[in-house]
Amino acid sequence: MAKMTKRRPKVVREIIGGEVYEYVPLGKHIVSAKGVCGGRPTFKYTRVEVRHILNLLAHGWTVDQIVQDFNRPEINREAIEEAMKLAVKALERWAHEVGEAA
Repeated sequence: MAKMTKRRPKVVREIIGGEVYEYVPLGKHIVSAKGVCGGRPTFKYTRVEVRHILNLLAHGWTVDQIVQDFNRPEINREAIEEAMKLAVKALERWAHEVGEAA
């Protein structure tokens, strides 16, 4: 069986509003920034945590309701769909790890 090696996350540095913004891209719209929300996944250029949006979806909100309610260009249909896909991948990875440990 091939041994998987862990890749070092690529840190991106940008200047936003005159401040340095460092993050690890988890996708095109989702990032993990050490100094933002404790490094938990957020929508790029915001402090809106992905888990908050996923929780709204779990409680019956539609993607269109979320986009309209937040009214921010960073929280759009494509970004929310990416968040859902990343959540599915994380759940599948976790289930695989649990299955191997059993």
